[in-house]
Amino acid sequence: MITPEQRKADDERIRRDFPLLMKYPGVAYLDNSATTQKPQCVLDAVERYYQADNANPLRGLYALSVQATEDYEDAREKVRKFIGAEHHEEIVFTRNASESLNLLAYSGSELFLQPGAEILITIMEHHSNLLPWQFAAKRRGAVLRYLECRPDGSITDEMLRAALTPRTKIVSMTQISNVFGRLNDIRTFAKTAHENGSIFICDGAQSVPHVPVNVKDLDVDFMAFSGHKMLAEMGIGVLYGKKELLEKMPPFLSGGEMIEYVKRDSATFAELPHKFEAGTVNASGAVSLGVAIDYYNRIGFDTILEREEHLSEYAYQRLTEIPHLHLLGAADGSDHHGIFTFTIDGAHPHDIAAILDSHRVDVRAGHHCAQPLMKFMGTPSTTRASLSFYNTEEEIDRLAESLSGVRSELGYAD
Repeated sequence: MITPEQRKADDERIRRDFPLLMKYPGVAYLDNSATTQKPQCVLDAVERYYQADNANPLRGLYALSVQATEDYEDAREKVRKFIGAEHHEEIVFTRNASESLNLLAYSGSELFLQPGAEILITIMEHHSNLLPWQFAAKRRGAVLRYLECRPDGSITDEMLRAALTPRTKIVSMTQISNVFGRLNDIRTFAKTAHENGSIFICDGAQSVPHVPVNVKDLDVDFMAFSGHKMLAEMGIGVLYGKKELLEKMPPFLSGGEMIEYVKRDSATFAELPHKFEAGTVNASGAVSLGVAIDYYNRIGFDTILEREEHLSEYAYQRLTEIPHLHLLGAADGSDHHGIFTFTIDGAHPHDIAAILDSHRVDVRAGHHCAQPLMKFMGTPSTTRASLSFYNTEEEIDRLAESLSGVRSELGYAD
């Protein structure tokens, strides 16, 4: 059992690693689902790369280019180990999870979709795991279908089985919803999809930074996630794909380094993963992601899980005490995984966010890139607070206290 004194000491120890949190001690940063803050070790690694190792990776035979290539490939190996992939060729670097999913919807649809085929996604998907499939369906003459969730954001295996048909060729869903914080049973759902003969794709943007993920254990065919949501710099993302499937897929982008040989009227492509990494790569971004993974490993997922579960349960308790506040999702704090999306009677989400900002509490307001879900839930927009392991009880108290005064600041006499 961690005592309050030990927890406070851990708070201070961890927060010292994050320069922005130290620079603005009066700000409660609660928009971690959008992007996380960066520890000093990540910032130092990016600076060190540009000061000591900067060159174009994969292209030169001189020492700097060779070192830059080693840095880039070392980061790929760290990602492979972090998510439990079997082969380094299964790790493709992209700009973000959105690009990873677009790559799949473009190149994967060429392989997996024929006219009349069906793509199944859930109603709770982020637009990044929705719009690419809309475009792919139109391009390939396929049909995009939606698996609706329960009001608390849950989906059962029985619901998935009922939605699958012999024409369902692709199933794509989030592991943790960016609105509900609900953790989907991806291992079971992937098994069910495979039994139906469907490819299973997982959006791991909200899960990989917060829960241990092993892609072999989950048996997903593909997984996408972003570096900036897990302490790395912006502009680096990952697509994991089973090697045998990636080998069959055509390239997404064309240009330098994704080719083996070019003639006037044809070309052959480079081996995996470089077939999908056209042009000059984001080497510093990859380095930052590798160092972020080192930091996760140093803190330990046991510690991260304990802290985030504690904060989630504490936040649920504080928020559900506030009159006129309505939480979306589960009636259990541990099922929110640090994501709390809510409305307040008579208060527009943008007004709520503005009032909280005046109290130096940073949250997100809007549709959270999930407009079909908002319509399904009967609300056009909401406010969202999202936590990371470096947040504290004191920040949640400030959130709750500020929310308690929203209606009075808007002129209501409660």
